[in-house]
Amino acid sequence: MSKSMSRRSFLALMGGSAAVLGLGLVGCGSNSGSSASTGSASTGDSGSKKYVIATDTTFAPFEYTDESGKFVGVDVDLLAAIAAETGFEYDLQSLGFDAAVAALESNQADAVIAGMSITDARKQKYDFTDPYYESYVCAAAKADGDVKSLDDLKGKTVACKTGTQSADWAESIKDRYGFTITYFDQSDMMYQDVQTGNTAACFEDYPVMAYGVKQGNGLAVIGKDDGTYATPTALAVMKGKNSELIEKFNKGLKSLKDSGKYDEIINKYMKA
Repeated sequence: MSKSMSRRSFLALMGGSAAVLGLGLVGCGSNSGSSASTGSASTGDSGSKKYVIATDTTFAPFEYTDESGKFVGVDVDLLAAIAAETGFEYDLQSLGFDAAVAALESNQADAVIAGMSITDARKQKYDFTDPYYESYVCAAAKADGDVKSLDDLKGKTVACKTGTQSADWAESIKDRYGFTITYFDQSDMMYQDVQTGNTAACFEDYPVMAYGVKQGNGLAVIGKDDGTYATPTALAVMKGKNSELIEKFNKGLKSLKDSGKYDEIINKYMKA
């Protein structure tokens, strides 16, 4: 996962915390149709515990609003399917990443699911479910072009986004494949540079690129890293809290993988 994705830090600003504490949680959606609570887990319609789960507002393909105005994405669909599988209720709160973490820190949310990577530093403070996605990096070129693999990049220039793990991967293999690198601040600028033929390929986080390919960005994946830059993604809770939610999520995730439903959800948003 790129460092740009890793910016989704758990070190929420005090301003974000104050906003959550002052305004309460603003609900984007709920699996039960009830309104949001300003505290953590409440009692659901069935008398069981209802979890408040916070997420980002826009981080395609993990969570975003589609053309019809519906809140969708890998995280959204997986959470709904897992909850249905294991029978727990939740209110999903679309807050933005820093505000979501602030809500978790202030006990106004029970968990955060937001394309969130597991790191050793984060494991000191948070408990994570089993990973539901392994994010890695890739290279992509024009779908109808001559560049079909990394071997085709010899003597050519590629595009990378400054300060990302995908750029780190490109830098680590540039001598092996014989290409040079030019840097951009934004992904869309990279994609445009490849489309216009100024650069032969671009390097990007795989889930972001796979989503773009599925949306018709005109690119095709020509190579993936060997796992060196892989980052597991999971739902997080405060350390020592909500162990029952961790257990239910893990049980439901395993069931979805066994049934094939998991692959259906992933392929719905990412297939390149």
